[in-house]
Order: sequence, then C-alpha cells, then structure tokens
Amino acid sequence: MALITLTHAVGCDALEIARRIADSLGVEIYDDARLKEEALRMGLQTEDLKGFNEKAPDWFERLWSNKPEVYLHLMESVVFKAARIGEGIIIGHGSQVLLQDFGCALHVLVTGQEENRIHYLMHQMSFSREAAERLIRKSDSQKRGFFQYAFHKDWNDPALYDLCVNPDKIGIERAAQLVFDIARSPELKACSIYALDALERLSQTKRIEASLLEMDLRHAGLRVEMPEKGVAQISGVLYKHEDKGRIPEVVGKIPGVEKVHLDVTMMPAAYD
Repeated sequence: MALITLTHAVGCDALEIARRIADSLGVEIYDDARLKEEALRMGLQTEDLKGFNEKAPDWFERLWSNKPEVYLHLMESVVFKAARIGEGIIIGHGSQVLLQDFGCALHVLVTGQEENRIHYLMHQMSFSREAAERLIRKSDSQKRGFFQYAFHKDWNDPALYDLCVNPDKIGIERAAQLVFDIARSPELKACSIYALDALERLSQTKRIEASLLEMDLRHAGLRVEMPEKGVAQISGVLYKHEDKGRIPEVVGKIPGVEKVHLDVTMMPAAYD
C-alpha cells in the first residue's frame, strides 16, 4: 500500500501526474471533490464544507467569527480520515504537514519554472498570457497565506517534502514513474495498524475540537484526547456550569464517539 501527499503549483499538470501514479498503484486520488465526498460520508453538512479551500481568512473573518478555525479543524479531520485507509494520493489541504510525523506517508512536491507554468496555462487551458500570470500570482499568494495561517510554515519549504519533481525537466511520464518507483520501494513501509488507529483518533479529535468551537464556550483552554477508540476525554477550565452539561450532549452526537469523559475545573461562582 502507498500513502502519498501531493502538493503542487498551478500550471505544472500535477493532476495528470497524480492520475498516472494512482493508475499504476491502483489507489484513489483524494482531490477537492473526493475529500468533500468523504466529508459528507463522515456526517458533515454541505454548510460545513464552504471553508474547505486553501485560502487564509481575511482580518474581518478572524475578528468577528470563529468559522475559519472551525473549517480548519474540519478540513484536518477529513484529511486524517482519508489517510486512515492507509493508501491513496491526497492532493493539498496541508496533508504534507498533517501527516509529516507518519513515516508511511510519502510527501511529494510538483513544481516548475514560472515561464513554463504560464506556457502550460496558455496552451493547455487556453488562457491569455495576462490571465495565466494573474492566476499563478493569485494561487501562489493564497497558498502562502493559507500555510502561514494554518501551520505557520512556507508551503514550498523543501523540508516538508521527501521528493520534489519538476516535469519541465523530466516530463510527466518520468515524473510519475519516479514517484511510483519510490512509493513501491521496500524502504517505504506501509502504515502499521497503530498508525492507522492514530489517524482515526486524530480525525475524531479534530472533529470534536470543531464542535467545541461552534459551541462558543467560555473556557480557559480545553484539551481533547482520544485515549482509545470511541472514547473522548476533554479537560480544562470552564466558566459556566451549564457548559459542563452541554459538552457531553454535543460531542456524544458525533459519529464514532461512544463515551465522553469530562475532567474540567469550574471557576468559582463569582466568575460565573
């Protein structure tokens, strides 16, 4: 089995490379559409998916709403859920960062020279040169902004990747073959049952954190852990007694959560 994250700059024909790799390995591609399908299967609503784009929220959204952070937690939950299968190609959405600690995941960056990216958009997508340049600037800027907001990292930092390929130099076929060969190498081990279990629990944890944010609780830091499958443990400090009763009710409705254990400290009544 091969679990691959593939990050790309627009105009590099990376999706064609991903398709060839997936066909050779016999695995699925988790692009935007497929991840949204996975999210709906997890029980998320269409409304929950509006923020599933790699774009940092503007200052107004951050100031007046916790929705961007909710969307981020939900997106991370979906990525972990997709990775739980232990195989497939996950396109973008911070997957190279979220799965960085999992040695069974191969992280690939597909990039190219700007002039070649412009040429690709002009000749393959029928863009004018001006439109191609504008799209590249916008896409690169949004990726930078999203990664800084979500992970405080630079998306094209080579340290995030195991392999960087430039199809301008070696062609699409050779680029796909190179990733395939490395994914099939004996040095890259399949995800263990322990890794898959950890991914499942991480997916649940992020889903719970999103739910707690939506509850708009008064708290001084809440920590969510999944010590075992189906068991959510929530600790921290609450300011309102009624929240202590609301949390198990809300979190308990999340698919896969069977028990909710609260280990919270209530502030004195004077603060309530």
